[in-house]
Amino acid sequence: MTVITTLGRQVGLSFATTARKTLSLADFAALYRQRRALAKLDARSLEDMGISRRDAEAESRRPVWDVPAAWRS
Repeated sequence: MTVITTLGRQVGLSFATTARKTLSLADFAALYRQRRALAKLDARSLEDMGISRRDAEAESRRPVWDVPAAWRS
């Protein structure tokens, strides 16, 4: 059991996808990197993706254990 899984269970999160894959520390590291990259995108890139600056900033500020809803099943 990973440290992240242990901490997540303490706060009541389930770290499994719909395919029942247990998330690893590498998954959380990737999510962290993706959120940091999202915060650095310029206005044109965000517009191309249909994401507002406000939404991008809100997503980038989420803690790493706050995973997308599809990951919690």
